[in-house]
Amino acid sequence: MFEKVKQIFQSDKEKNLYETGLAKTRESFVNSLNKLAKKHPKIDEQYFEELENILISADIGVETVLKFMEKLSQRVKQERIINSEDLKEIIVDELFVLYVEGESLTDKINYQESLTVLLFIGVNGSGKTTTIAKMAQRLKSEGKRVMLIAGDTFRAGAVEQLCEWGRRLEIEVMHGLNQDPASVIYEGLEKAKENYDVVLIDTAGRLQKKTNLMAELDKINRVIGKLVPNAPHETLLVIDATTGQNGISQAKSFNEVTKITGIILTKLDGTAKGGIVIAIKDVTKIPVKFIGLGEKLEDLQTFDIEKYIYGLFKEW
Repeated sequence: MFEKVKQIFQSDKEKNLYETGLAKTRESFVNSLNKLAKKHPKIDEQYFEELENILISADIGVETVLKFMEKLSQRVKQERIINSEDLKEIIVDELFVLYVEGESLTDKINYQESLTVLLFIGVNGSGKTTTIAKMAQRLKSEGKRVMLIAGDTFRAGAVEQLCEWGRRLEIEVMHGLNQDPASVIYEGLEKAKENYDVVLIDTAGRLQKKTNLMAELDKINRVIGKLVPNAPHETLLVIDATTGQNGISQAKSFNEVTKITGIILTKLDGTAKGGIVIAIKDVTKIPVKFIGLGEKLEDLQTFDIEKYIYGLFKEW
């Protein structure tokens, strides 16, 4: 599988972004794997114990790692693998299989022929507002008519930040400081239905008051659904990858509050624990749809598991 991935993406421009963006994780992860193979040329219990620790250190998560190690151990027995060097390809294959899990992954955005509504959720500080701006720029460059709605109405900084991005990108922003979020969203959607293709809606991220957030999101969803059939068409949870396992806890908590259709992992280039991509999909069963691999607007990339695996194991 890994050789196939290398061939497929050899001339792909996005390959460099994945390589560069995953450099911190790759350096730590692959170095540890190489040292392990030299230390234990023959597979034994000690090898498996140390491999388990390496995977956990990469933030793949204890629950996910235990499942992975069980499958790996079974393959070693079934295929009578003795040398750790021969296990490299199998480790890569099994991580890929663990992410995909035989599913037809819905990693694409569910765009509509008429107005598409994308609702963004996530805790404050996750990079949600900047991610919305990056997504808006991406859509605008594709020729789509885009509107932003500042639904985090009681946080002046969030409204100001989104309005500033709107000015920079020359994209209209509907906002109303200290107003009911649902009413601001209602006004925005009424206008968007006239002449826009995609609406991106920011929301509050006060997860510590889960009951209030649930009520607010429920009201927002009802308002959106009344104005635009079957909307929101995507509810995207934005998670800061550098928070590690805390990001998985956030995903679980938000999933209890509202239905999430996809995850956006920001700041993946800023962590040496990029294994969270595997863990978060395995634990939540929600696909990662976009990853942030840098600060520039174009550094928000559609997630591709094969490119991710290549970027992670390139130097192995």
